[in-house]
Amino acid sequence: MPMNAEDIIRLIKDGIKDAEVELIDLAGDGDHYEAIVTAEAFSGLTRIKQHQMVYAAIGERMGGELHALKLKTKAP
Repeated sequence: MPMNAEDIIRLIKDGIKDAEVELIDLAGDGDHYEAIVTAEAFSGLTRIKQHQMVYAAIGERMGGELHALKLKTKAP
């Protein structure tokens, strides 16, 4: 079963306290999303570390309930 967009946003915001999240359903199927995440916590980190923070916030749901997530991360 696809993951609800609001649940994805909540998980990211819970895991990265200052995050602003924009979520786009890429395929209209509730299973393929793009997340644009802006957070002060990303300052000074490589893009890889930023993405790892997002994936850690989503946890084990990535690859299961959430099939595909395209990420764009940045510091404000």
